[in-house]
Amino acid sequence: MWRGLRLLFLMLVGGALVVWRLGRGTTEDGPIAHANRAQRTTAMALLAARRVTDRTWTKGRQRLASDETRRRLQAGLERRDADDVVAALGNMKGAMMKLGQMASYLDEGMPEPMREALAGLRSDAPPMPGDLALSEIERSLGAPLHELFQEIDTEPMASASIGQVHRAITVDGRKVAVKVQYPGIAGVIAADLDNSEALAMMLSMIFPGLDPNELVAELRARVNEELDYLNEASNVRAFVDYYRGHPHIWIPDVIEELSTRDVLTTELVEGTRFEEIYNRPQEERDRVGEILYRFVFRSLNRQYVFNGDPHPGNYLLADDGRVAFIDFGLVKHFEEDEVDQFARLIRAMLDRDAAEFRRTAEEVEVLRPGAPFSDDEIFDWFAAYYELILENEPLTVTPEYSARLLYKTFDARTNAILKHTNVPPTFALIQRINLGLFSLMGKLEATANWRAISEELWVWTDAAPSTPMGEDEAAWVASGISGAGR
Repeated sequence: MWRGLRLLFLMLVGGALVVWRLGRGTTEDGPIAHANRAQRTTAMALLAARRVTDRTWTKGRQRLASDETRRRLQAGLERRDADDVVAALGNMKGAMMKLGQMASYLDEGMPEPMREALAGLRSDAPPMPGDLALSEIERSLGAPLHELFQEIDTEPMASASIGQVHRAITVDGRKVAVKVQYPGIAGVIAADLDNSEALAMMLSMIFPGLDPNELVAELRARVNEELDYLNEASNVRAFVDYYRGHPHIWIPDVIEELSTRDVLTTELVEGTRFEEIYNRPQEERDRVGEILYRFVFRSLNRQYVFNGDPHPGNYLLADDGRVAFIDFGLVKHFEEDEVDQFARLIRAMLDRDAAEFRRTAEEVEVLRPGAPFSDDEIFDWFAAYYELILENEPLTVTPEYSARLLYKTFDARTNAILKHTNVPPTFALIQRINLGLFSLMGKLEATANWRAISEELWVWTDAAPSTPMGEDEAAWVASGISGAGR
């Protein structure tokens, strides 16, 4: 499995040549040093050279060492790899740190030091100083903090790739979470995104054979939207309206008067980090896995919206038993005919119609026409992505399953068909289901009849509830108190 993840490692180091941001020191523009592109490239080139030199030196020593010494040298190399790469990503903020967060939950087969180090990026990225954060909040909201809040914590609750979050109490007594963007981050990321040639090269490394130009444009649009907290507030309101009153899903609402383009204030979630679920009984893990699955596929199939950032830092276990979803910066809104493209692929797969599946895959541009493989070979290769719903029976999502999807997605050297696949813009964020959602569910080892649950959510089947949670959801829809009932 490490062979497949080496591409991801190369992307983290090589891609950082494009989007490197120096240091955590404070400048006039904020905590991110605004080095020019040549300086960022030089800094990351030095990092890459140091890692290559270290690896060469270690491999040389291992050739003449005993088995025990070789293991010790390898462990030390992996620790140094992790320390260097994660330190760089954590201090960068922005686009490359988000990539590191994504890698942190694709951990099956990854060396333990790298996996543990990357995991820290999910919600514990190096923050900006508290005084600077509070001054940015005050500046953006246009009033002294004491006029806006009874209390606001100087220390952040969490910090991530674009901003950090502070706990507060409003003047009228509401407990809230205040997310403030790192000053200067929008300009830094915008400059990095201007290097479309480098982004296209990186994407071509990950998805061999694709035409990256449209995909680069799609990713640029989504990232630019994520930098605008007013856009995120609009996304949050859409999800709040749709899921209002849901018995198992909670979308904390926006506090409109305390939100701007670079400050977003929402209801505070009283609860624990998502990672706590891994220590709970399997019954609870199954329940949370079903909630995640229903949220993602109900949103896509019924609301025509996909929240494209499924990682543990964006989920919280609320004290009342619900799962709270808290980050809606990276959201894709679909047209009905675009969702129908996904549905047509699913129907052909479930019908076991290899010829129809190939025709549809070529029509929606996930497979290049004329690929030198039989219909059955194409069908069998894609079937792994639909494995959970092919049979109408309970299945456990295992770490091995999510690892296989990752392998199929990244390792073209042993998978000739991958070179003839494509990721059209419509499907770009949907790939995060394979890379994010199923990785989390594999770690939960969640068990359910995923086919039956899916049939409840597909528009063309609209089946009766198959689980107690499904019955709760059906009653919620019938109540008409949310957007789902209209």
